[in-house]
Amino acid sequence: MPFDLERVEMITIDDVRSAQTKIASYVTRTPTVPSRTLSERLGTNIYLKLELFQKTGSFKPRGVFNRMLRLSDEEKKPGVVGFSGGNFAQALAYGGRTLGIRTHIFMPEYTPKNYVEATRGYGTELELTPTLQGIIEGAERYSRRGWTFIHPYDDPFMMGGHGTLGLELLEDVPELTDVVVSIGGGGLMSGVVTAIKSVKPNARVWGVETEGADAMARALEAGKVVEIQPTSIAKTLGAPNVAEDALTIAQQHLESVTVVPDKEAFEALKFLLERAKVLAEPAASCTLAAAERLRMNFSNDHQVVLILCGGNVSLSDLGEFEKRFG
Repeated sequence: MPFDLERVEMITIDDVRSAQTKIASYVTRTPTVPSRTLSERLGTNIYLKLELFQKTGSFKPRGVFNRMLRLSDEEKKPGVVGFSGGNFAQALAYGGRTLGIRTHIFMPEYTPKNYVEATRGYGTELELTPTLQGIIEGAERYSRRGWTFIHPYDDPFMMGGHGTLGLELLEDVPELTDVVVSIGGGGLMSGVVTAIKSVKPNARVWGVETEGADAMARALEAGKVVEIQPTSIAKTLGAPNVAEDALTIAQQHLESVTVVPDKEAFEALKFLLERAKVLAEPAASCTLAAAERLRMNFSNDHQVVLILCGGNVSLSDLGEFEKRFG
């Protein structure tokens, strides 16, 4: 990445607990619910973490508020700049409006219309550029002018904030044995793994990506961070690379990373909508698609949580997905 990000020690459970206290009044404590239908389907005990009911429709405000609430007056003064292909943009704009901090966000022109309109609706200054590289360069330009840059995932405060979701899982399903979490840049996975493994070292965490948004799977294969050109319908998993700390955490603590085709993610999306009555975006429904592939690892005694990390998908998107995969 073009930014010289200061390397720090990887986050700890203390960082996650600190974040939980810090952001409590700014985020929603989303429910974790059992699903009899999915439990019967997969032959185990399935729970859904309904993070799609979080403010702005995804988990991102957890990290954004943990980061923005720690800014100094000097850092706030010029404003905050960031880049995003979707959910982080909405969270950063919402956080800025809530805290009275000016925000400027770069998004690629191919971002789905509903993401763009929602982000604009929070009052941010928004610029659309043709390419993924363009949004990164735009944010870098503002950073050189003195704006405070917040990375969408490669930031310990973002990871610590996202880890609060893991603490909620431990409270809601204290007997949990397995967690299935999707991976974009790795910020959510890093926080969740830190929270879960620190409290329940024997619990298993399974990573998920979609084909064309598999930066972590490729990094694990290469043994280092690699750059990709995202092509998946799971736009919010479309990071060009994973964070270095996220790769280290994945190498040390993930059971595996399952890469599922977009078609399976969409089929899981439809099943969740029709049977669980929740509309999850492909970046979230892919956890069900992965659980289907991993079902031989689960028994009647396992307590498996699928993290539905976001629900920002439009009716027009669904129509396009149906034409393509239906």
